[in-house]
Amino acid sequence: MAQPTLAELRARRAQECRLTKDRALGTLDDAEAFLRDRRLLTQTQDSSLPSLFAATHEAPYALGKAGFGSWPKTKWPWGGELASRPHIQPVKVHKGKLLLFSAEGAAVIDPLCRDAIARAEDGELGVEAAAILRHLKSAGPSSAEDVKNELALETKVFRAAREKLEREGALVSRSSEGGTPGPGEARPGRTEQPAVHRHGSTLARWDQSFTQRRKAPLERALDDVILLGIRAAVVVQEDEPLGWFTWEVPRDTVRRLLATGRLVRPAAGWVGFP
Repeated sequence: MAQPTLAELRARRAQECRLTKDRALGTLDDAEAFLRDRRLLTQTQDSSLPSLFAATHEAPYALGKAGFGSWPKTKWPWGGELASRPHIQPVKVHKGKLLLFSAEGAAVIDPLCRDAIARAEDGELGVEAAAILRHLKSAGPSSAEDVKNELALETKVFRAAREKLEREGALVSRSSEGGTPGPGEARPGRTEQPAVHRHGSTLARWDQSFTQRRKAPLERALDDVILLGIRAAVVVQEDEPLGWFTWEVPRDTVRRLLATGRLVRPAAGWVGFP
């Protein structure tokens, strides 16, 4: 079979990642189907990974504004609404930024998230992080406020420990109200970024949120997560994938995957999913 060219892979990327307006998402069910197809999505566009908000092709809430103002005008709640669906896993393993995983995508990262739990329970992420995981193991998924209060942790200390756990994939956070922080209602005559609605969060260990354990050596799991991301993006510059995830990926990973034919090189400096 002939190897695809860079132009062919870019055309496939535009189609499959919904980069053109004729492929814009119309409904939340369309968005879920997009996630199932790509297996992982960023919320906002910040890399070659496919983006939920970019695929809406909707004007921003506040043109020219950063942060929440750049989110889609009416579809900004979609990230939280997808994350509230039990078969979708919202984790912050994109170096602290949210990634949405379908069930198939979640199975790929499962060994890495379970390893993060084990390392955190051993104290690698600090005593507070270990205490949070022990508490959740005993009490089950709980509101963030309850966990903080039960462990008698100061807000700043609790937040720092929680963020460490979320970045590694050991902890999954969902809005207690099925939404996500985002733009509030604009006030007449005001042009600055609007207020933000904030909801309480329910915290769960990864192994409580995703129970279908997949056993795989960590080296293989790291290979698989890079393949997962490149498959989602279709074609990327060769050095980009190593910066996608919190987990440290060996620098020779892409080269090894090319050598075994699991990736293709359509042009110098580019890799694609065959």
